[in-house]
Amino acid sequence: MANSAEPSSSISFTSTSQVSNGSISYNISPSGAETGSSLEIISLSKLSCNLEQLLIDSSCDYSDAEIIVESVPVGVHRCILAARSKFFHELFKKEKGASEKEGSKPKYSMSDLLPYGSVGYEAFLIFLSYLYTGKLKPFPPEVSTCVDNECAHDACRPAIDFSVELMYASSVFQVPELASLSQRRLLNFVGKALVEDVIPILVVAFHCQSTQLVTQCVDRVARSDLDTICLEKELPFEVSENIKLLRLNSQADDKNEMRPPDPLHEKRVRRIHKALDSDDVELVKLLLSESNITLDEAYALHYAAAYCDPKVVSEVLGLGLANVNLLNARGYTVLHVAATRKEPSIIVSLLNKGAHASEMTSDGRSAVSICRRQTRPKDYHAKKEQGQETNKDRICIDVLEREMWRNPMAAEVSMSSPTIADDLHMKLLYLENRVAFARLFFPTEAKLAMDIAHAETTSPYAGRLASRGSSGNLREVDLNETPIMRQKRLQSRVEALSKTVEMGRRYFPHCSQVLDKFMEDDLPDLLDKGTPEEQRIKRTRFLELKEDVQKAFNKDKAELHRSGLSSSASSSSMKNGAQHKIRRLT
Repeated sequence: MANSAEPSSSISFTSTSQVSNGSISYNISPSGAETGSSLEIISLSKLSCNLEQLLIDSSCDYSDAEIIVESVPVGVHRCILAARSKFFHELFKKEKGASEKEGSKPKYSMSDLLPYGSVGYEAFLIFLSYLYTGKLKPFPPEVSTCVDNECAHDACRPAIDFSVELMYASSVFQVPELASLSQRRLLNFVGKALVEDVIPILVVAFHCQSTQLVTQCVDRVARSDLDTICLEKELPFEVSENIKLLRLNSQADDKNEMRPPDPLHEKRVRRIHKALDSDDVELVKLLLSESNITLDEAYALHYAAAYCDPKVVSEVLGLGLANVNLLNARGYTVLHVAATRKEPSIIVSLLNKGAHASEMTSDGRSAVSICRRQTRPKDYHAKKEQGQETNKDRICIDVLEREMWRNPMAAEVSMSSPTIADDLHMKLLYLENRVAFARLFFPTEAKLAMDIAHAETTSPYAGRLASRGSSGNLREVDLNETPIMRQKRLQSRVEALSKTVEMGRRYFPHCSQVLDKFMEDDLPDLLDKGTPEEQRIKRTRFLELKEDVQKAFNKDKAELHRSGLSSSASSSSMKNGAQHKIRRLT
């Protein structure tokens, strides 16, 4: 039994509060000061939830101002913003009289509020939520992750960019506690991110006067292989000069100091770059004729792909004087640089001139993987309205992926990288399936092309279609075969099949076009068993394909007849093979 002299701490207090996401109950049995402290926590939590309703409940709009972010109006409550942010307090105080006379909600453009840079719609909503509730909500994955399924999203570009925007907003709008949280998050990125992705962190740290973050970023960039041109183009002058000085001091302390660059050579390179900046390709040609420097020595195509107008890239390619697959000092091809910029017209121009989509950087990244690591799900999966342009990020990824499948032998394949080995598997699967379909629809032509390429002398891999009747498997391991021997065997098979495809395109172009379209649309997947509806689609598509095959074959046959060649035997075998397959499917 409780002693009557004991304080009221034994009394149980229960509070139930109804909010939008359900019922919250508090059962507290504290004593003395703890009671007041707990009640304060409960009150603050309830206040936070209630204020959040002002943001998320669209049925009751009590906002008295709008901020336009990415063309979207966001309703805000000036009393809350002014109480939480000195920036907004001064802004609303200055414009109070004018807004009252107008008799309508004052509108502010985000671009007018920021002295430099930008803050996206989702980042601003997270910022607002913090002002209203005092809590930092989880970042929306559609704008803070990338579309690379293998990425941990702990230092990819979208994750960095979102944190950069949040730090920028909290700094400009003078919310120091949120700026501190954002700074700690960015400090965690500096050591893990690619060095080129540290650049936006360094820029925002400089403008927000975050000394600790600037120091960390400068140290990382100074020790990296980013070239001087990149530093001058993408960093504030003061920062780039500081990094150059650190590098000079480091070289002076290094006993194995490398020979300094030739000043005359550097001067000529910069003249070419300036001419490219001015879109003056004729001046570039003149500079090349007046000195012994070449476009490749100046990495002119890399520079144009990174910083110049797409038409300049096209004009430089038109000169025919630059190696489109040249590696720069960092081990990047021009296509890698273009993938970082994500400009579709530049990527397409490079691919049309023979750029290798399968070429890897020194750390095992292809152009398409570079694009994927920089693309947000929001942009990649955005629904396209009629008349609206498709997102450039999506176009870049689609073009590069299509090129990887269409031209699987675009680059020499190294035998040391597991990433490149997987790329080899993908090429083999594509080529085996393509040749298998060629043998099905055009058996005589396919056999002729394979004989020329000596493809029958190499070990086949059973792809989707080829596996029916073959026991081979690309992933099977022969314990008596070393990894290097196996890689050479697979490489030999890829080369033979690639040559087969090339022969087919050369001598039977129309038939090859049918196969290209067939493989591009992923129609081989329809050969697998499926639902009744999928079986109906199979029958319909293969009946259509039969007509396409016949038309293409007739075109090639007519051209062969004009060349004095006969293909009657081939016609018979093609018809029999295709019709037999269609009968099996129907």
